Amino acid sequence: MTQSMTDVRADIPAQDDDVAGRRKSFTVEGIAHKFPVPNACRIGNLIVSSAIHAIDPVTRAMPEDLESQCALVFANMKATVEAAGGSTDDIIKTTFFLRDRGNRGPLNDEWVRMFPDADSRPARHSQLLPAEGPSLIQCDFIAVVTGAF
Repeated sequence: MTQSMTDVRADIPAQDDDVAGRRKSFTVEGIAHKFPVPNACRIGNLIVSSAIHAIDPVTRAMPEDLESQCALVFANMKATVEAAGGSTDDIIKTTFFLRDRGNRGPLNDEWVRMFPDADSRPARHSQLLPAEGPSLIQCDFIAVVTGAF
């Protein structure tokens, strides 16, 4: 007997379709996106961020140098995970987008400052940041928190 991939088996409970009732979006003052996109979203104990930029939350300016941009990206990552009820200890995966992947010194400096324990660092991946706008670095993250928000 052939079963269609769209057939639903009666013995498997349907998934909760009320994602909107479980999903909570978070926008961080000073680093909010200019488009209608939250800084992060949380369902249960999972937090996933949108792109995190090197925006100064007070001036809304972006510095020109990589060192300053790295410091702001890490500060904004911390502010974002905390706004969603987590901490940097809850971050399990990061992706960094770099204009120049060969210049990771400033990224590594901030990485070790935020995650000093070599035995308890998140997974990390780097990708090339397309050459548009003043950003030299951006990131996103996934965090798993304990407890309800």
